Amino acid sequence: MTEPERPRLSPMRTGVRGRCPRCGEGPMFKGYLTLRESCPACGLSYAYADPADGPAFFGMSLVGLVGMGLFMWFEFTVHPPVWVHMVVTMPLLALGCMGVLRPLKGWLVAEQYVHKALEAEFDTGPRADPRRD
Repeated sequence: MTEPERPRLSPMRTGVRGRCPRCGEGPMFKGYLTLRESCPACGLSYAYADPADGPAFFGMSLVGLVGMGLFMWFEFTVHPPVWVHMVVTMPLLALGCMGVLRPLKGWLVAEQYVHKALEAEFDTGPRADPRRD
């Protein structure tokens, strides 16, 4: 039995929306960041998916860059006391990081599907050590 031909979907669109990268219909997540075992619509197994710390790194970098610019603008124009930053700026940065985490994880999982990414395998045979040549 062969797999039915499916149109190639945009990994950005499906991933950011948290939809299956193969069919675009089934939800990819069963919680906020927990991946389902498989797509309920088409049955695609998400066993291949391992975005690791990628979403957290990209999310913190993106929010940190934009947030730092806004932080400096706020500091140099308003000159608020430090407690204002602790009450306003820090929670906004944390919410920003949490807000982009799920779309980034969905996008990275969709990219792994499209590019058929697999876990790295290392050759442990006798020729693996270059000093043995």
